[in-house]
Amino acid sequence: MPYLMIALAAFMWGLIGFFVKGLSAAGLSPMEIVALRAVTAAFILIGIGLVKYRRHLRIKAGDLPLFIGTGWMSIVFFNWCYFTAIERMNIPVAAALLYTSPAFVITLSFLFLKEKLNAKKLVAVVGTIAGCSLVAGVSLRTGSSFPPASILIGLGAGLGYALYSIFGKVALNKYHPFTVTFYTFIIAAALLLPILLGGEKAWATEGEVYLYSIGLGLFPTVMAYFAYSWGLEKTESSRAAIIATVEPVAALILGISVYQESITLTQGIGIAAILASVTLVNLPKRKQRILENKKQKSAPQ
Repeated sequence: MPYLMIALAAFMWGLIGFFVKGLSAAGLSPMEIVALRAVTAAFILIGIGLVKYRRHLRIKAGDLPLFIGTGWMSIVFFNWCYFTAIERMNIPVAAALLYTSPAFVITLSFLFLKEKLNAKKLVAVVGTIAGCSLVAGVSLRTGSSFPPASILIGLGAGLGYALYSIFGKVALNKYHPFTVTFYTFIIAAALLLPILLGGEKAWATEGEVYLYSIGLGLFPTVMAYFAYSWGLEKTESSRAAIIATVEPVAALILGISVYQESITLTQGIGIAAILASVTLVNLPKRKQRILENKKQKSAPQ
């Protein structure tokens, strides 16, 4: 179930392009979309929290840095880097750099969370990054045509994406998944709210904007982060990060079904590499369970 919830979260994240495209067409800038996403999610979470999770709304003041980590250092930083990378380069390269996050997670988990580093994790990370690159259609020749600063910003998106797993894992040792999701977006919204309040907004009177905003705040944000936090609570952050890279597969399905985009052979190979990596990282525990079940069946009752 934890792996299924993480995969479900990744699938919902893969649908984010639908809402972002709608808001972009309405005239919102990338940073306004980021702000709108965080603020809408915060209001939805406040409503849910007051109705169902009141006892999970208390935190210790000393733990506030954890939520600054998930809110500012991850959500805000990741989104800023990601959208900036898209503006300076293009979506395929920016997406490929974003999905270097498993490498950051495994390294940071090894250094700070003392999680074990083994050959299968390393192979799975390499396969995931290679698969995402193939799905995005990235080549060495294309990547080398961009300035180093743009590449570093793109890698910053991968780092910011990874930091949620690191700070979130520590926070989940103390708090309920809803608490982590709630304060992540409350703190992010507090920083980004002035962006929405400052100046005149031509799109503020358009009904479509509010529909897209609610959809963006609910599905690929509140529900996705809650599902991911729930799964992250019950598994290693390095495994969770690798499983979550099924997101580009979901994004590709969205492109085919809604925007009539076609799949190339290279993209098909990339999808296979991502799914193979996800399968590989799950094998150890599955095999261990099978062996344990066999031992239990063979043992005298």
